[in-house]
Amino acid sequence: MIDILYKDQSIVVCVKSPGELSQSGKPGEKSLLTELEEQFGASIYPVHRLDRETGGVMVYARTKEAAARLSDAVAHRELEKEYVCIVRGAPQESEGEYRDLLLHDKQRNKTFVVNRMRGGVKEAILNYRVLKHNEDTSLVRVRLQTGRTHQIRVQFSSRKMPLLGDGKYGGGKGELALWSCRLAFDHPHTGEHLCFEHMPAGGVWTDYDLK
Repeated sequence: MIDILYKDQSIVVCVKSPGELSQSGKPGEKSLLTELEEQFGASIYPVHRLDRETGGVMVYARTKEAAARLSDAVAHRELEKEYVCIVRGAPQESEGEYRDLLLHDKQRNKTFVVNRMRGGVKEAILNYRVLKHNEDTSLVRVRLQTGRTHQIRVQFSSRKMPLLGDGKYGGGKGELALWSCRLAFDHPHTGEHLCFEHMPAGGVWTDYDLK
């Protein structure tokens, strides 16, 4: 059963499980989107996405009008996204900002930090705050200013702090320690500012108390 945090006639806010697709990739492919459509018996419209390995809070639209307005909010960076992650090692500063130029290789589905602007390169910005240290890892809260593919994963990995369980970027095998913990946005119809927060539990997060 899908963990629904909020629903009305315009939107549904829910929790995506790690390993689940946020939207269908191929015809007939199972995803959180198709599960929502089955549960609600109507069309559901995606407005943002999470990597398959990433769990956490997501918002979907229930009407085309709501989808257009939320998509516009995403494009104008008005959808506030925050994550928690566990990195190997620790940032030099307890909080700060990372700015990089990123290039995504679609064929390899991998993103790289590059040193100059050129075709396909986009600026990536995030703010972070270290919450706790635990032996050789750190629990970090991240607020995205941009939404690039694998942004958090590659920006920390490029600084020798790959996310725990991120085999693609040097973090080793296991569950990826990345979770969408907070979404805030204006309701597409009423304009009311909404904020939803949900922390992970168990698994890779067991050593950290996130209550």
